[in-house]
Amino acid sequence: MALGNLAQRFLVAVVAVPILLVLLHYHRPEPTWAVIFVASLIAMHEFFAMTLPKEDRKAALVMGGLACLAFYWLDFVTISVYSGGGDWQRKLAFATQAGGGASVSLIFAVVVPGLFYLFKFRDIPSVANRMAATVMGIVYAGFLTTFLAKLKLIDPAGEQDTVLLVLLVAWLADTGGYFAGRFLGNKKLYEAVSPKKTWAGAYGGIAGSIAGVAALKLISAEWLTWVDVFLIAIPGGILGQLGDLSESLIKRSVGVKDSGALLPGHGGILDRIDAVLFIAPYVYAYLVFSRALS
Repeated sequence: MALGNLAQRFLVAVVAVPILLVLLHYHRPEPTWAVIFVASLIAMHEFFAMTLPKEDRKAALVMGGLACLAFYWLDFVTISVYSGGGDWQRKLAFATQAGGGASVSLIFAVVVPGLFYLFKFRDIPSVANRMAATVMGIVYAGFLTTFLAKLKLIDPAGEQDTVLLVLLVAWLADTGGYFAGRFLGNKKLYEAVSPKKTWAGAYGGIAGSIAGVAALKLISAEWLTWVDVFLIAIPGGILGQLGDLSESLIKRSVGVKDSGALLPGHGGILDRIDAVLFIAPYVYAYLVFSRALS
């Protein structure tokens, strides 16, 4: 007998979550990066499948993969973590601190797609839309996903649960929003984009985010202050819901229900990480700047 949607979602979570938690607590950042890099490739593939003709998708994915590699490995934080103190490491660290890594990332994300379509334009009237979709897919599905791996870099030993922090904000917002919307919801939040979302669900999502970050602080993340809890959970919970709505808008604009069918009961990778895409960059920036100012 076929499993219902909720049962499928539960089984996927039972299998995936323990594996993910073990991975996040491993003391080296490379396994986390590898999994997230694969996830970014799948997310970009799903985005390109929705927005690009078949002939452009493979090239767009290659450009996106190269851009994500540069975005992670030429980041100043990455170079700092791996720097062995040698002369060439110091020079590379200086170059990345001066913006060299960001420049290379933008070259692969914007300049290379521009050159690709310049010489492989095929149908000229569609070039602007195809180029825009390629750049958007690389930045949206590629770079924003990569921020999860960058979070591991500022917590290489897995002692501060920085990646788990983002996932908890997203997961608990989704859970809180689901139950609040189901049992208390009536007034629609944004019916044109997502007919099932309600204001009660939105408030429940923020409450879930606060509960998740507060629980993490009390259980293992003593480094978080209560100010951190609220400055991470409330904006993060709001951003996660906006990320969900943004992906819903993209899917509605191209006429699809799910971004893919990789995860039974969940849809595609993008359907699962749409909230994380907006939360991870915010939490990364918050932690980097708060530590620099402390």
